[in-house]
Amino acid sequence: MHDKQLRIRYIRVLEKFFTRTVSLLKLENFDKELFKERTLKNYEDIKRVKSIELNSKYLTELIAFINKTLHYIEHHTETFEDERSTLLKDANLLQKEKNKNSYRKDKHKKSKFDDGY
Repeated sequence: MHDKQLRIRYIRVLEKFFTRTVSLLKLENFDKELFKERTLKNYEDIKRVKSIELNSKYLTELIAFINKTLHYIEHHTETFEDERSTLLKDANLLQKEKNKNSYRKDKHKKSKFDDGY
């Protein structure tokens, strides 16, 4: 397999883990044990794929989020509420970082407007 294919596969697995984790965190009837079980199960997918060095800011923050999630599963408080709120905040910042590249300001916005008068 080519390096590019391996890289894309690794990124897809990381993003899949991220989306699954965030959806579990956002559930109204959040269950700590269910979260642990499913997160560890989702982490098995990451283990199966060969890890590749990633340099973009978004992807390095994504890996840091995954590591923080796994750390919180191992070492957490009784209620898990502090960890949950921290992970949700980090997930929000991570999604902002990903979407930052897709939004561009119109450079000459005033010159485009022509109402015909």
